[in-house]
This record gives sequence, C-alpha cells and structure tokens, in this order.
Amino acid sequence: MHTTNESNQTPQVGAGQTSLLERLCNASAVSGDEHEVRQIVIQELQPYAQAIKIDSLGNVLVTREGRGTNRLRVMVAAHMDEAGFILTNDEDDGIYRFEVVGGMDVRFLLGKLVWVGRSHTPGVIGAKPVHLLTSEEKKKTITLDSLRIDLGPGNGNQSKIGERAVFATPFIHLGNSLRARALDNRLGVATLIELVKHPPDNIDLLAAFTVQEEVGTRGASIAGYSLNPDLAFVLDCTSAYDLPAWDDSENSQYNTQLGAGPAIHIAHKPSLSDPRLVRHLEQTAKVENIPYQIRQPGSVSTDTGTIHKQRSGIPSVTVSVPGRYLHSPASLCRLSDWQFTLALIHAALARLTPQVLATER
Repeated sequence: MHTTNESNQTPQVGAGQTSLLERLCNASAVSGDEHEVRQIVIQELQPYAQAIKIDSLGNVLVTREGRGTNRLRVMVAAHMDEAGFILTNDEDDGIYRFEVVGGMDVRFLLGKLVWVGRSHTPGVIGAKPVHLLTSEEKKKTITLDSLRIDLGPGNGNQSKIGERAVFATPFIHLGNSLRARALDNRLGVATLIELVKHPPDNIDLLAAFTVQEEVGTRGASIAGYSLNPDLAFVLDCTSAYDLPAWDDSENSQYNTQLGAGPAIHIAHKPSLSDPRLVRHLEQTAKVENIPYQIRQPGSVSTDTGTIHKQRSGIPSVTVSVPGRYLHSPASLCRLSDWQFTLALIHAALARLTPQVLATER
C-alpha cells in the first residue's frame, strides 16, 4: 500500500486528475449498473487502501486509517451513478422502447446521440419527423412513449432489454471550464479518489462510492449503516441557476453560481445539515482563504438524506461543485470550483477534532 509524508498538504487538480475525471465522465454508469465507474475506482485505489469492500448493492467502501489516538471515524461519500435510460422493449430492426432512470426532462431527448450498454453501442433517440406532424401534433408536448432509441438493424442484436443508455457526449476541456455528460457526480468521485490517495492522518477516512443515488439515495443508506461513522461529508455536483433572467431583470432566484467556489448545503428536501459541520466548513474556508458559497435551500436531494438517519443518527453535511445543465446531454463547471472544493474538504478533514462535535448544535 502506498503511504505519503504529505498527507496534510492539499492535493491539487492537475493534468492527472483531469485525465481521471475524463475517464470517469466517459464511462457509463446509470443507476443500477455502475460497473464501469466502480472498476475505475477500484483500479485507482487498490494500491492505497487498507481495505476495499464491494457490498451487496455495489457500493465501494474504502478504509484508510490515520495515526494517533482519539481519531474520529469520518465517512466521505460520493455517488457513482448518473441519470440515463433503460431499454424496456425490443421492437425489431434495432429499435427499442425505453424509460428514463432518474430525473430527466423529456423535452430535450429528441435527436440526441446515445451509447447503449457496456459496449457503448451508438444510437439515436428518434420520433416522428417534424415534416410529417399534423398542425395539431405540433402543438403537443413530446411524450416519452413517442420516442425510441434507434441502433440500426446491424447493431440491434448487440443490445438487449434491461441495458442502460447514456448521452454520447465526450468530455472536453474548454479553457477554464469542463464540459461533460456526467459531471454529476463524477466530480465528487474524482475528488474522493484524491482524498483517499492523500488522506489527513488525524482521522480514519471511510470513503463510500455509492450507487443508486439518482433513484432515491439507496446505496448511501446501506453504506452509512455499514460504516457506522461519527460524522459524514457528502461530495456532489449541484445545479447552478446563475444565468441572466429571461426578462433582462436581475436573477434573484439563483441557488449557486459558477466561479464562486464550493457550495455548502445548509438544507434540502430530505435533511437539514448539521450546523456544527457547516460552521466547521465556513471557519476552515476563512482560515485557509478558500472561496465558498451557501447552496440555497430547495427540493434537491443528496446522499445526506439517508446517511443522517442511520443507526442513532449521523451528523452530516453536503459540499458540492456547482454545475450548469445537469441531467442533460452536456453539463458545465469551472475548474477552479473543483480545485477549491478539493482544498476545502481536505483542509476541513485535517482540522477535525472530537471538539467539533462536542460543541453546541
């Protein structure tokens, strides 16, 4: 197992980390079939972990023990899965009926290129062409049951009912931005991999690469119960509504903004973040001169929603990289926000002591 004498030095986002993120984003891992991302995680962390376990649901649980006494057991979680599609009926000639898996807006599916299955068989989402629509049909909203995934007759026999499909959007570096299909949540996965490779030595790091977050945070509930930590941090990618308002007025409804640093969640639909951990993150950011923002409360859900309810309760908080256009064919984030998120989490872990949980909520 690799060891490091620089465990308390902030890991950096460089060419190697960006290349890893590219591999993760180009992998297919729709909820329930996270195999491709799971294999990358195991390959990356095999030389570093004291223990790697794949549980019955497919979560990857990695342990790196610290040094010294009175160490906190800290769970850090990031979900491996993404929203996508599942083939539900073979209609011959390479044409398949499908359903969405996770949150997806049907309006932007028509004409999009897809990869199907672990073989990444290319296809396209098709429907009745606009030239043949009646005037009444043109007024109607596209429905999921009017769409099909078309692989072509020659490729149809390479896929089967039950296989997952994703948008065929390759990762690309755009100046100070990154564009990819699955930044939610391969950014969290890549960040957690770096933390396992460079763990602070004052804690026992319990890394959980979770499954099925997009369909109800199912993997996190099992991981939280199994690991039984003292507290938990969740790493995710959260939607940024920071575009100008359509009527040219000021956008007063933003939740996060690109370029403003990591987003600390104080509340969302299934959970209220532990205020002690929120304060610890804010104090760490100020001491380390790391920009951050507060993720405005909303209906979004992360793995904290189930982790915090395990056993006798687990103090939990989510920190996210903001990203635009999530759960669409292409999402966008700032490279600096990813670096600052990695820096904040690493520093917050390095500064953790039992006193943080001993203070008043």
